[in-house]
Amino acid sequence: MSQNRREFIKKASAGAVGFAAFSSSINALPAKNYENIIGANDRINIAIQGLGRRLGGYVESIERKESNVYLLYLCDVLKSQREKAAKRFEEKISNKPVLENDIRKVIEDKELDAVFMATPDHWHTPGACMAMEAGKHVYLEKPCSHNPKENELVVAFQKKYKKVVQMGNQQRSSLESTEIIKDIHNGIIGDTYKAIAFYTNSRGEVPAPVKAPPPEGLDWNLFQGPSPRKDYMHDTWNYNWHWYGWDFGTAEMGNNATHELDIARWALDVKYPEHVDVYSGKFQYVNDGWDMYDTMEATFRFPNKKIIHWDGRSRNAYNKYGKGRGALIYGSNGSVFIDREGYSLYDLKGKLIKEKKINGEEGGVALGGGGNLSTRHAVNFFETIRGKEKLTSPIAQGAVSQMLTHYANISSRIGKSFEVDEITGRIFDRDAMKLWAREYEPGWEHKL
Repeated sequence: MSQNRREFIKKASAGAVGFAAFSSSINALPAKNYENIIGANDRINIAIQGLGRRLGGYVESIERKESNVYLLYLCDVLKSQREKAAKRFEEKISNKPVLENDIRKVIEDKELDAVFMATPDHWHTPGACMAMEAGKHVYLEKPCSHNPKENELVVAFQKKYKKVVQMGNQQRSSLESTEIIKDIHNGIIGDTYKAIAFYTNSRGEVPAPVKAPPPEGLDWNLFQGPSPRKDYMHDTWNYNWHWYGWDFGTAEMGNNATHELDIARWALDVKYPEHVDVYSGKFQYVNDGWDMYDTMEATFRFPNKKIIHWDGRSRNAYNKYGKGRGALIYGSNGSVFIDREGYSLYDLKGKLIKEKKINGEEGGVALGGGGNLSTRHAVNFFETIRGKEKLTSPIAQGAVSQMLTHYANISSRIGKSFEVDEITGRIFDRDAMKLWAREYEPGWEHKL
C-alpha cells in the first residue's frame, strides 16, 4: 500500500461525512472513472490463499463496486484450483490477478494490503502470522487455530502487529443474530442458563488412505507447510484431510461446531468453561478410512451454573431438532432458537412470541458456496480496515469460542473429562496439556 493510501485509510473514519458527500458527487460517473478516482487512495489490494470450497463466499464482496477492492493474487498449492479461480473472476473484475502457489511470495508485495486465508486448518495460524508479520490484514477462516497454543499465538500476533484480523465465523455479521442476542443480554428471556448447539449431516463413507502419487499439479510439500513431512495418501486432497488424523484437520468440531458454539457462547455471555466432558466415537461406516469421531456430545460447564451442550452427528442425518444446525438458548422466562436464517422467540409455555426470518443462502449445513452473511462479513472486514466500522468477529473474541472446540477434541482424544481455569483457559489435566500444542516441520515454528 502506498503511503498516501495508508494515510487515507487510517484517517477514513474521521472524514466519513466528507467522504460520503464526495461519493455521492461521483455516482453519476462511468464505472471506469469511478474506479480510477477512488482507487487512488481508498482501494484495498487483496490476495486469496486457498481457492477451494470457500472461494464462492468471497466473490460477491470482491466484485461489488462499493467494496473498492483490487484482487492482486490468487494463491493455491494446486494448479487447477488457481486456473479455475481465475476463470471464475474473469467476467467479474476488470484485472487479471497474478496466479501463485506460495503465499510467502505473495506477502512480500508491499502493495498488498490484506489476505483472505482459506486453506486447510493446519495452515491457518502460521499463514495468518506470516501475513501480519509482513504488515497485512487478515480475514481468517475458521478454525482460527489448529490447537490451543496456536490460538494464543494468533491473538498475540494481532496485538503485536495491530492488524485487522476478522475470524470467519460469518454469523457474527447476521443482523438478526445480533438483534436477538442483544435482546437476550437485555433480559428478553430472563436469566439465561443453558444453550444447546447442534450440527447434523449425512456424510458418507470415505476411502481408506493408501500411499499414492500426489495429484497432478499439487505441490504436496507446500500443502503440508507447517506439518511434519509424510508421504501423500489417496484421497487426502479431496476434503478428506478433515477426517484423516490430526496432521491437517480439527475434525467436525473445528470444521462446523465453531459456528454454533460461538453463537451459544455469545448468547450466554460466557468465556472459558470450568469443566469439559465429552462422549464421542466413530459409529457409522466403522470399517472405512475415517479416523475421527463422527458423533460427539460435549458438555461445557461455566461459572454461575451456565452450561453449553454440543450435539454433533456427522454421518447420521436424523433430524432431531428440525434443522441441520443452530443453537437453542434457554432462560428463566422463555427460550430462543437462532440459526443463519433468523430466530424464533418463545415464552415458557412454548408459544411463539416473535420470529424474524431472512431469505439467505447460508441456512443449511454447508457454507461453501457463499451468500449474504459471507458477503456482509467480508465487507465489514474491508470497512474496518478503512476505519469506518468495527469488526463483528475480532480474532480475540473468535479465539475464545475456538477454544471450546479444542477442549472437546482433546477430551475425546484422551478419553476423559477435565477442569479448566475459567480465567486463563488453561487445562489442569497433565494428559490434556500434552495436546496443547503440535509438532512442526523444522523451520515452520512461529514465535513472537
